[in-house]
Amino acid sequence: MSLSAATLKQQVGIAAAQRVQSGMVVGLGTGSTTAFAIEELGRRLASGELKDIIGIPTSFQAIGLGKKFGIPIRSLDDVTEIDLAIDGADEVDPHKNLIKGGGAAHTREKVVDALAQQFIVVVDQSKLVDRLGSTFPVPVEVLPMAVAPVTRAIVALGGKPELRLAVKKDGPVITDQGNMVLDVTFSQIDDPKSLEMTLNNIPGVLENGLFVGLADIILVGEAQDDQPIVREIS
Repeated sequence: MSLSAATLKQQVGIAAAQRVQSGMVVGLGTGSTTAFAIEELGRRLASGELKDIIGIPTSFQAIGLGKKFGIPIRSLDDVTEIDLAIDGADEVDPHKNLIKGGGAAHTREKVVDALAQQFIVVVDQSKLVDRLGSTFPVPVEVLPMAVAPVTRAIVALGGKPELRLAVKKDGPVITDQGNMVLDVTFSQIDDPKSLEMTLNNIPGVLENGLFVGLADIILVGEAQDDQPIVREIS
């Protein structure tokens, strides 16, 4: 019997939450795998195993989950540093570079994850790739007024941008900041760091989903002999 992706996500989320210590300021990422980590943090708080942590959310989803599971939620105005951030990824390459933004929260995620003393990425084995862009486009958050010129600029770079459309709602996805998302496919991403900077220098672009040189530890949920295990890449 093969293990479900949800089982692997749950195991790796729990493993990341176990690394949080009392008194820490914790960046709360967005997505299905991080949701398991937030739930485990809530369990540890409720049991008294963990005390006095503060959660810094990266999205409305993270705010809602944090409150649901009893994690005190604060903003970046309230803290001077973040001890540890836990967040998922849509792709992870062998150099620990990431593509994020499947949940359209990559702008806030990058702010929080970059501020963390330690950034732990939680993924299941399906997210590991040899080269970024192999299975997932690069999300680019764009001011609504600038979608047309940004689209032209990205095409000039060799990208194929598509406006992300909402599910169960007519029209485009709108981010927590009130912007739109272009999902950009590149035939090959040879230099993720350079592309990250180039995309962010296009007027009208707020942020993109390339996370280069930010991840400290990757925790990977894998199946071994039909048992879930968590492998660390550091």
